[in-house]
Amino acid sequence: MENSVRLTGREVAVLRLIARGCTYSQAAAALDMSANTVGTHVKNAYQKLDVHSAAAAVVRAIQLGLLEV
Repeated sequence: MENSVRLTGREVAVLRLIARGCTYSQAAAALDMSANTVGTHVKNAYQKLDVHSAAAAVVRAIQLGLLEV
């Protein structure tokens, strides 16, 4: 599968925390940003990955080699 998707470092960091089961608030605290900013990163990642849920985003990012299991 060709990887033409480019996520920012913050998008990857947020997805990594979401994959670990963190809420937006928990991810925000861990990354020293607001929960709204986390939501923006998630929304942008969903668009880039062409998905509509956190689970799908994590699976797609793993398939593309953007996240490690």
